[in-house]
Amino acid sequence: MEVDLSSQVSIFNEFFTTIYRPKIDELLLVYPTQKSLFVSYPDLEKFDPDIADALIHSPDLIIEAAEEAIEQLNISVPAGKNFTPHVRFLGVPCEETLIEHVSSKNINELVAFKCVVTKRAEVMHRVKVAMYKCTLCDAEFKLFVGKNFQPPKRCESCKKFALRQVDDESTFTDIQRAEVQELLERIRGGAPAAHIELLLEDDQVNKVAPGDNIEVIGMLRLKPPIKPRQKQDMIYSRYVEINSVLSLKRDFEEIEINKEDERRLKELSRNPNIYDIITKSIAPSIYGHSEVKKALALQLFGGTRGKIMKGGAPIRDDIHVLLIGDPGIAKSRFLLSVSEIAPKSIYVSGKSVSGAGLTVAAEKDELGEGGWTLKAGALVLASGGTAQVDEFDKIEEEDRAAMHEAMETQTISVAKAGIVAKFRTKTAILAAANPKYGRFDQTKNLADQFNIPPTLLSRFDLIFPIVDVLDEEKDGKLAEHILSTHMGKDTSPDEVLLDKDLLRKYIAFARRKVFPKLTQPASTKIKEFYVELRRKSKDAGSVAITPRYLEGLVRLAEANAKIRLNEEVEEEDAEVAIALFNYVMQQIMTDKVTGKLDIDVVMGKPKSERDKLQKKDTILDIIREHLRKNDTASIDEVVANAKSYEIEETEARRILAELLRVGTIYEKGYGQIRIVGEK
Repeated sequence: MEVDLSSQVSIFNEFFTTIYRPKIDELLLVYPTQKSLFVSYPDLEKFDPDIADALIHSPDLIIEAAEEAIEQLNISVPAGKNFTPHVRFLGVPCEETLIEHVSSKNINELVAFKCVVTKRAEVMHRVKVAMYKCTLCDAEFKLFVGKNFQPPKRCESCKKFALRQVDDESTFTDIQRAEVQELLERIRGGAPAAHIELLLEDDQVNKVAPGDNIEVIGMLRLKPPIKPRQKQDMIYSRYVEINSVLSLKRDFEEIEINKEDERRLKELSRNPNIYDIITKSIAPSIYGHSEVKKALALQLFGGTRGKIMKGGAPIRDDIHVLLIGDPGIAKSRFLLSVSEIAPKSIYVSGKSVSGAGLTVAAEKDELGEGGWTLKAGALVLASGGTAQVDEFDKIEEEDRAAMHEAMETQTISVAKAGIVAKFRTKTAILAAANPKYGRFDQTKNLADQFNIPPTLLSRFDLIFPIVDVLDEEKDGKLAEHILSTHMGKDTSPDEVLLDKDLLRKYIAFARRKVFPKLTQPASTKIKEFYVELRRKSKDAGSVAITPRYLEGLVRLAEANAKIRLNEEVEEEDAEVAIALFNYVMQQIMTDKVTGKLDIDVVMGKPKSERDKLQKKDTILDIIREHLRKNDTASIDEVVANAKSYEIEETEARRILAELLRVGTIYEKGYGQIRIVGEK
């Protein structure tokens, strides 16, 4: 049924000639490379509220009227083509709308929501204008293919059923299907993320990629039932036919900050105690752990973005932090508090995580022709924000290996199901894990007590062991703090804390506007610390620090300068970074046997352990030497020979006892030993 659109067309004629003429002239310069005229919904609403309201409830008619109005302007373009751009709308209110709110009452209406792309199919081609030719009388018909198009069967000239479609002379348009889900930060606690399919057409194809945060405006359509024979079911699935799609790239930088906010934030940055205020505002419900809070503050601010090495490789600016500690001392609470402050964050936990779920999964393409497609995982979806990985030690070994590339180069290279692709994962990772045997044993090296490979450990800028120490005074204060919280009392009335919104704005402003550069005094300070540590470790025969940690120190110093909204990394920033790094080194990189700093405590075996293994090998060589001459080796003679290799008698007997215990050697007679499996 034809609908009279003359009144709507005349309104749009006036709208385009009076208000949007400059934008039409701009589009003319680039048409047909760009085929869309973008109209701001608030502008249309200001011009005519009734037609703006009609756009929501009858979008097909209003968009048709808008496109007809442009045609009636009779604008000519070079090469004799008609100027027939698509009219697309932006700025339709969508702040309150979630995908799960889109229901049957919205069918064929305009819907708008924010979402994240999970997968995208290949581009396909749909007939726009179909050419039909009669095989008997050669009559030709051109038909526009609309929504409810039914292919004709009878020729209008000769009235015979002899029509066939001529593909070569038909006009095609590009289409592409994609799937999106609810934005992670908008999901209500415990609710699963709602999904919906999108249909992109013509110049909108390839505008989105998995992991992108986008704002969608389009018409809700129904798909016919998959099994048409079972018509009694009459159950339809749905999709959104896209009118416009806008990339949000929403991380900290996208939070709106007005002039008043900016003035307030700059004033706040001049407070000499700003560092303490921000540190205490992170997880204020947790008592103590000031060093961990400092590290989390620095992680949220991050290093200076956009630095590039010679050769064009980017330098990572995100700071990765690992918390390892005894059960029940608020590790997960730290992760959740960071998750609440960062506007874009994903929280995943232990056994429920797979390598594909963290990175990229290959799955059957139900949107396209049944091939394979790639679906973005947690680290890709969190790109531009933070990812919190709880129970890090419980993730399977092969799944954890998927994080190596994501943590250092901040990309994920995929070669799955014949698809080779690279995804951006510019994500700061905060992980939490438990010791291997439940609790830390203070007499042993802490690094021996967690089940994380050295290659992955080395990618964390800071590793914090959170140890549950029995201390009566501290325990009393902690109990008082927790009980006061439960009673609703203010535990620290004198402390100045920032609320979450203000803290989020402060971090966003620092990340958006402040790009600190390393000054010579700060550079000298970091260099002296690095060189001095290397010199000491050379004398001790161990390695205290590697070049990778030098870059980590620079990132920490830059983040500290950002806290003060300072454009230069000064000496005091370098001192904060060095103090924090020193704290971590003393806690986790100190060899309990020698008492010296040794990075191999984390990276492999410390020098004391290597020396012990060397002595073990020496003892075994002495035993082999005896066995070449005799059937057995005397324990007393082996101990006596060991003295010439600077192995004391007590140590030699201890090593022999250990070799007997583990079954490397056995006693054939009293005081006589042999090596197992050797003649």
